[in-house]
Amino acid sequence: MKRRKSLILFFAPKKEAKKRFSSIRNSKSRQFIFLLCLFLVFQLFSCEGEPNDLPAKPFPPSNTNSLKPANLSSLKPEASFQGQIVFHSNLDGDHELYLLTKDGLKKLTDNSWDDVCGKWSPDGQKIAFAANPEGKYEIFTIQADGTHLSQVTTNLQNPIGHAGHAWNPDGRSIVYTVQRSRGIFRRHWMETINLETKKTKRFMPEFKQHAGIPDFSPTSPLVAFTGKKSRGWDAAVFNLETRESKFLTEGGKSCRPHFSHDGQKLAYVSAEADGKADIWLMNPDGTGKKRLTNRDETYDYFPAWSPDDRYIVFSSVDHYGDNLKGNWALYLVEVATGKTTLLFDSPGGDLFPHWRPARRKQN
Repeated sequence: MKRRKSLILFFAPKKEAKKRFSSIRNSKSRQFIFLLCLFLVFQLFSCEGEPNDLPAKPFPPSNTNSLKPANLSSLKPEASFQGQIVFHSNLDGDHELYLLTKDGLKKLTDNSWDDVCGKWSPDGQKIAFAANPEGKYEIFTIQADGTHLSQVTTNLQNPIGHAGHAWNPDGRSIVYTVQRSRGIFRRHWMETINLETKKTKRFMPEFKQHAGIPDFSPTSPLVAFTGKKSRGWDAAVFNLETRESKFLTEGGKSCRPHFSHDGQKLAYVSAEADGKADIWLMNPDGTGKKRLTNRDETYDYFPAWSPDDRYIVFSSVDHYGDNLKGNWALYLVEVATGKTTLLFDSPGGDLFPHWRPARRKQN
């Protein structure tokens, strides 16, 4: 049958053959256009300046890691530092929250699901994080010692845990990123939830493009976030008083802007210099950009300031696979000099550090 069709094609009258060639050409053109559209959509929704995507791809399911449970008493910081840093790691097989101090490590959560992306409340008394006890991720809180687990959201249902969330400076609400997918298309926006009433509403409704990973300025009505104009992601700010937004970077290679405690600087991640990722600094208006980590061999991500703004803690890895698999470790960089020091390296992947803020003085 196939041979007969071929013969008809090649020995048909000239007009008929022309039609058939035209039909094939149109069919191939349609296939090419379809594949080209798929490629462009992939490029549109990919993220340069953020591992894999915004947020990064989901972590492996709980208890699938081959790591053996670690002896926590043997794990100590490699450098001296002050304060407490919460982070998550899969050093025991699934992702749990840990507390790092100069004296060692304490496990804050211990269960059969993933607990990720701990964020200290402004007063340093609670930690908000994402967890997936029922498959999809919701926001939870615990006390600083790991007790009094409380579920905050019930309908967030994010497919990934590190979409990004932040406490409002008054500690009464939390803003979080929502991710939804429809086929190959994904959409990111932010919502806020009142911790007392549990009422939710759209955050920054004036911003119509993709947005996520919020961070509030402690001294001004600005919210830093990661936004998308076209291809890739960039650092941006939104003014809560004027309701206006502004992109601070261009090129789709920057993400995760994070305010210093004095509100004078933003630390952020950029792949502009080496095509991987480094920690950079800039002013809240986008001026004064400066590369802080000069490590072409590594990917440096997830910056967080020390309480006195002298240091930034971040996660770093020399290479990583799907779902951020890799030997991520915690590093410190001195803001004034750019000197980088290994802080902590467990047998697992140590990610998303957040430094406990200094306690506010009572008036």
